[in-house]
Amino acid sequence: MATEKPQLSKDQMAMLTRAFEAFDQEKKGSIPTDMVGTIMEMLGHPQSQEALNEIIKEVDEDGSGELEFNEFCTLAAKFLEEEEENPEAMRAELREAFMLYDREGNGYITTDVLREIISELDPNLDYEELNEMIEEIDSDGSGTIDFDEFMSIMIG
Repeated sequence: MATEKPQLSKDQMAMLTRAFEAFDQEKKGSIPTDMVGTIMEMLGHPQSQEALNEIIKEVDEDGSGELEFNEFCTLAAKFLEEEEENPEAMRAELREAFMLYDREGNGYITTDVLREIISELDPNLDYEELNEMIEEIDSDGSGTIDFDEFMSIMIG
């Protein structure tokens, strides 16, 4: 039973290609299905073992125990589409994350806090790249980032 090709944007395809290549360390064009749990967690959708087994059965069409790239895309698309279809849920999750950093409840975070967040997300950024990002994000030079600015950073 052939599943229809998922509709993914260029950005999503690029992200999935990078993720797939990261898991396909032997460069054999497939990844073991036992990596599905890790992938789901990285996508922000941890699953029970029972749910994982269902997902694997659904996407590993040939039953090989390996996910080829197209099967991997089918799997990821289910969850990427879910997120896109529910922008309110995504906004609520980002609001929650923002509030963790806005400990005083001021409605903003400082650029120093943002610097820490970005450093955690991408530890390979050098100081200069990080400064450029902060300057771009804090375009008014206020030294603070409000929730709307934070949203635009996180969802691109």
